[in-house]
Amino acid sequence: MPLVSMTDMLNKAKAEGYAVGQFNLNNLEFTQAILQAAEEEKSPVILGVSEGAARYMGGFKTVVKMVEGLLEDYKITVPVAIHLDHGSSFDKCKEAIDAGFTSVMIDASHHPFEENIETTTKVVEYAHSKGVSVEAELGTVGGQEDDVIADGVIYADAKECDELVKRTGIDCLAPALGSVHGPYKGEPNLGFVEMEEIGNLTGVPLVLHGGTGIPTNDIKKSISLGTAKINVNTENQIASAKRVREVLAADSEVYDPRKYLGPAREAIKETVIGKMREFGSSAKA
Repeated sequence: MPLVSMTDMLNKAKAEGYAVGQFNLNNLEFTQAILQAAEEEKSPVILGVSEGAARYMGGFKTVVKMVEGLLEDYKITVPVAIHLDHGSSFDKCKEAIDAGFTSVMIDASHHPFEENIETTTKVVEYAHSKGVSVEAELGTVGGQEDDVIADGVIYADAKECDELVKRTGIDCLAPALGSVHGPYKGEPNLGFVEMEEIGNLTGVPLVLHGGTGIPTNDIKKSISLGTAKINVNTENQIASAKRVREVLAADSEVYDPRKYLGPAREAIKETVIGKMREFGSSAKA
């Protein structure tokens, strides 16, 4: 099945009361594991690619070709979107779209509001002309995501969210409501009142960044309030690293990377399957 945009899969998820997971790619094994999990679970899936991870893997074009090759070799039948995570500028979003990405996030949330609108509108116009979906962000999600570091959480303003959606025509919105990138220090404290208000005002599918470590009850509540996309990366990274350490600790003579990256791939796949079931996207493809 060819790559698709996020629009239809997220609108369906919002209407039917589940969320689609965005799982970030870091290398070949992550890509294999996520696609295998999606096919086994018959779940739609979003492959997130940060600018830093794309550079690490060779570039946007390389990532797209790798994904397309696996879709064919694995005979993937479920909807798959490849999404630029935290695109830093119009130029980077355009570069990803031109390389074959089917979805982009423009993160101009650190700019003044009018500048965010202007940049986001420009991205939407180009993306929609190519059939590509667009996600935007308001407020500040804490923690570090690749090259993006945010010290504190700044909650998104509901009226600004509504205005951003109406003036730009984005397909989904990531309002910062207390989640953070990376591991949590203490218990997550999500702003459900604001989430409900933003969901009702804007009408678009909402996106929850920093999905690692959020309790299942909070995940389910977020989904009930219009969250249709949940991003997970740290949990997969931790699971894969743990498995590699176990393999190398058990046998100090191992040197073939397949002997430790294969088990790491299985750990990622197990984690993704668990998330798909938690988000309710299994059997929804």
